[in-house]
Amino acid sequence: MLNGKELILATRPFAADSTAKSWWCVLSTTFLLAGCVVGTLPHFAGIHFPLAGRIACSLLSGLLVLRLFVIYHDQQHHAILSKSKLAEGFMRVFGILSLSPSSIWRASHNYHHKHNSKLRSAHIGSYPIMTRAQYLKSSKGQRIAYLFMRHPLTILFGYFFVFLWGMCVYPFYNQPREHRDCLIATVVHVTLAVLLTYFFGWPALLLTLIIPHFVACAIGSYLFYAQHNFPGVSFYDRAGWAYEKAALESSSYLKTGPIMAWFTANIGYHHIHHLNHRVPFYRLPEVLNKVPELAKPKTTSLHPADIIRCLRLKLWDVEAQQMIGLRNLDRC
Repeated sequence: MLNGKELILATRPFAADSTAKSWWCVLSTTFLLAGCVVGTLPHFAGIHFPLAGRIACSLLSGLLVLRLFVIYHDQQHHAILSKSKLAEGFMRVFGILSLSPSSIWRASHNYHHKHNSKLRSAHIGSYPIMTRAQYLKSSKGQRIAYLFMRHPLTILFGYFFVFLWGMCVYPFYNQPREHRDCLIATVVHVTLAVLLTYFFGWPALLLTLIIPHFVACAIGSYLFYAQHNFPGVSFYDRAGWAYEKAALESSSYLKTGPIMAWFTANIGYHHIHHLNHRVPFYRLPEVLNKVPELAKPKTTSLHPADIIRCLRLKLWDVEAQQMIGLRNLDRC
C-alpha cells in the first residue's frame, strides 16, 4: 500500500502531456465555442438565426466557456503546453475574456494548492472557513460577511461576486501594479457589452455575453466550493497538515456522467489534481484506474441532494472534526 509521498511519486509517470492532444483539446473547444457565439447573434453573414437556436447556442456557449476555463487552468499549472509561447499568449487572452486574468489566477490558485485545508489560510483562492468557536466570538457584521461569501445565491451569481468583483475589480483596486490585467479584463468586458448592445441590441447582450458567463461562472463557482466543502472534508492546523494528506482528505472526487465530465474537463478528479497538478486533465481518469490507493476517495456529485448537503455546511467544528451547518451550531 502506497502512502504519503509515495503516492505523489506514483502519479509522476502520468505528469506528461501529449502536445498534439493538448492542442486538439484547446482548438476544438475554441472552434466549437466560436461557432456557438456566432449562433447567439440575431444574424451573421446575411443569415438570420431563430430565437430557440440562439438560446440553445447561448447555453452551450456557457458550458464550452467552462470547459475552456478548466483547460486554461491546466495550462496555467503548466500541466499542458508548458513550453509553448503561443499557448501562453492565447490563454492570457482567454483569461481576460473569461474574467480570470492570469496574474490574480496564478497568485491565488498557486497559494491555494500550497495551503489547501489549512484553517488559517484556506480562504485564499477558495471560500473562507471559520471554526465554530471563531463564529461564536465574531461580531454580527463579521458573521454576515462570512455567510454572504458562502451563500448559495453568491455562488449562483458567481459571475458578479466571484469573477467580475473577486477576480477583476477588487484585485486591481487592492494591488493595481500587480494586477493591471484585471483592469483590462473589466474594461474589455464592459466594452464588449456596449458594442453588442449598440450593433445587435439588448437580446444579443443577454445571449452572447451575459448568459454564457452566468452559466460558466455559476457552475465554476460551485465546483470551487464543492471541491473543498463537502461531507467528510478535513481541515487542519499547521501541526497536523501534510500536502498529500490535504490532497486526499480535503479534496473531493466529484462524480459526473461522461457528458459533464467532458464539459468540466475532468476537474471532478480533484483529489488527484491536488496530489499532482502537473497531470494533464485528460490523464486524470487513467491515474484513478491505475493507482489503487486513489480509487476510493471522498466523493460528492452534482445530484441535487448532494448539492444541498454541501451548501448546508458552514463551519468547521474542531472538537467533532467535521463541517457543520448553522442548525447544528447550538447542539455541538
